[in-house]
Amino acid sequence: MTGLSTVALYGLQEALRRRIFHVVLLLTLLYLGLYWLGATTAFDEVRQFEGTLPLEEEELTGGTLFGLSMFGTLFLGAVLAAFLTLGVVRGDAERGLLQPLVVRPIGRTTLLLGRFLGAAAICIPYVLVVYAVCAVITRSASFAGWWPDQFARPGLQLAAGVLVIGALALVGSIFLSATANGIATFMVFGAGLVAGLLGQIGEALNSPTLEAVATRTSWALPFEALYQDALYRITSDSRGFTGLAIQLGPFGGSQAGGARLPLWVGAYFAVALVTAVAAFRRKDL
Repeated sequence: MTGLSTVALYGLQEALRRRIFHVVLLLTLLYLGLYWLGATTAFDEVRQFEGTLPLEEEELTGGTLFGLSMFGTLFLGAVLAAFLTLGVVRGDAERGLLQPLVVRPIGRTTLLLGRFLGAAAICIPYVLVVYAVCAVITRSASFAGWWPDQFARPGLQLAAGVLVIGALALVGSIFLSATANGIATFMVFGAGLVAGLLGQIGEALNSPTLEAVATRTSWALPFEALYQDALYRITSDSRGFTGLAIQLGPFGGSQAGGARLPLWVGAYFAVALVTAVAAFRRKDL
């Protein structure tokens, strides 16, 4: 077994010991139950107005509900990623768990990258499964089998957004205690959501300043840009008033990221991990 896999397994064992998965599983089951109830009720109500509204009722309802579920999936994934990474350095050092692991042959770089890869191995399947289950719930609740225009890529983008949050929490764990890092991570997550809402307001008010601030903040915190592009892709073929209504989004408007977004996210990961490794090597334990 390599050093990376050993450290990743250690992170998994620590998560089990601290009952992190118990909390996440409970929250996930509660969330999926509430989403099923909400989706079923919403489509039942929409059936009463079928043919009386100037838009595609099913498309609007399905797109809006599924967009809302994508935010829920992103949030739950962010909680899981933060729990797995916010105490990697200072948290484990304060509990006396880190010092025995950073000696050779494992070393600091291997420990840091191993913990991140371990978190990724858990978060990516989790996000994809919750995303797929929500899509199936939406389809089963709809009266004509609604399905997103693009399915695979938005799910992968949500998973990448969760890993961005995990990478930021990993960097923060070097400088902050676990509690302070958790607060900072979720404040950063909230800042990304505020950027999305500012973009909506700026578009509604036709304010180039607000739109520019929102765009730059979303790209500085690319989990928000990934979420906006994922929202855009689930209804990318919608047209007319229905498309406009869905583009408003439940928590920040949908916005196409373009071909540069994957390149920027890859560079963002590289910079975050290099920064974390460099800072960890200089840190006095």
